[in-house]
Amino acid sequence: MQESFDPHHHQGPLPSPCISLCVMDPDSRLCQGCSRTIDEIIGWSAAGHERKRAIWIAIQERRRAA
Repeated sequence: MQESFDPHHHQGPLPSPCISLCVMDPDSRLCQGCSRTIDEIIGWSAAGHERKRAIWIAIQERRRAA
């Protein structure tokens, strides 16, 4: 997903952050491709809109902190 993606203002269903680079980093415990935790990845398909928005916001915060 592009850096300009804004989960705060996105209209419609939120897209999956997955970029098909599924490798978990043993130190950070985050996927190296999408920056999600394993629990966020597992729960994505069943998550509601607000949970998905919260995950996207967390991803952006993690990437800024890295």
